[in-house]
Amino acid sequence: MDILSISSSALKAERIRMQTIAENIANMNTTRTEGEIAPYCRKEVVFQEVYKKSLSGVEATEVLQDSAPFVKMHKPGHPDADKDGYVLKPNVDLHFEMVDLISASRSYQANLVAMKLSKDMIQKTLNMG
Repeated sequence: MDILSISSSALKAERIRMQTIAENIANMNTTRTEGEIAPYCRKEVVFQEVYKKSLSGVEATEVLQDSAPFVKMHKPGHPDADKDGYVLKPNVDLHFEMVDLISASRSYQANLVAMKLSKDMIQKTLNMG
């Protein structure tokens, strides 16, 4: 793989990661999913290195549900509350998601810079001759 392919695979993986984070944030108050009284479960992206010859790239191999417990809140007037007045809230922490989003965004930016520098080097090499 060349540097453009490596950076391209990282861009694709980080895009999937950012989409998953956005979905987590959008559903952080969802207490009912698919008609069931069950909260939204946070999702995480799993990355794996891809080896082809001597250089590697990365890909998002799967999106897993987080096994962290749901948050139990006392809200007796909530339509999804149990008989004791408790509602299960999603296992999504906004602060954690925002830090993860910043990390994914910075990684995406770094790979864009790497692609631009590679393109510039190739262009300069072609202009030499």
